[in-house]
Amino acid sequence: MRGWPPALRRLIAELSRLPGIGEKTASRLALFIFDQEGSFAENLAAALLAVKDEVRRCTRCQGLSEGPLCEICSDPTRDTHLLCVVQSVADQLAIERTGAFHAQYHVLKGLIRPLDGIGPEDIGLSSVVERVASEEIQEVLIATSASVEGEATAMYLRRLLEPTSVVISRIARGLPLGGEVEFADRATLGRALQSRERIGSDD
Repeated sequence: MRGWPPALRRLIAELSRLPGIGEKTASRLALFIFDQEGSFAENLAAALLAVKDEVRRCTRCQGLSEGPLCEICSDPTRDTHLLCVVQSVADQLAIERTGAFHAQYHVLKGLIRPLDGIGPEDIGLSSVVERVASEEIQEVLIATSASVEGEATAMYLRRLLEPTSVVISRIARGLPLGGEVEFADRATLGRALQSRERIGSDD
C-alpha cells in the first residue's frame, strides 16, 4: 500500500480488524467506499456510530435492544413458559430466521473455556437460574454448539437447573436436510441415531 493516502491506509487497517476480513478484502472494501457517490460514506459512518450509541443489551435476555427490553421480550404473543439458552446473539438470530421458535431466549456471553480462564460466572449461567426462579418457565432448551465447550456448558447448566422443577432439554443434533447417510461423519451420524424420533400412524 505504499503511495496510498494515509486516510485510505487507516481505513484499510480498521477494516482489517473485522473477523474474516484480510488486508486484500479490506482494501477492496475501502476502495468501494471511496468510489461511492452521494452520501454513502456519511450514512455508513452514521450507522456505525448509532450502533455504538443506541444499541445495548436487553436487561432480561441479554440480547440486543435499543431500550431496556428487546422486541422479543416485549412481544406478548411469545410463549413465556419455554426458554431457549444460546451462546451468542448470532445463534439467537439464526434460530429466529427459521421461524420455528416463538418463545423466549437467554443469550450467554460465550461458552465455558477453562483453558482460557473462562468459567461459568464469566458467561452468565447464574442469570439463567435466576430467570427460572423468578419467571413462569417450565422448560429450558439448551441450544449451545456441539463442540467440547458447548457440551461442557450445557452439562454445567443442566446441573445448575436439576434442583428446580423445570424440564431441561437439548437441541437435537443429526443429519442436515438433504444429507446422505454414507457421507456423514461418525459424530454427526451418532448424534442422529441418539436424537431419533418415533414415527407412526399418528404422525
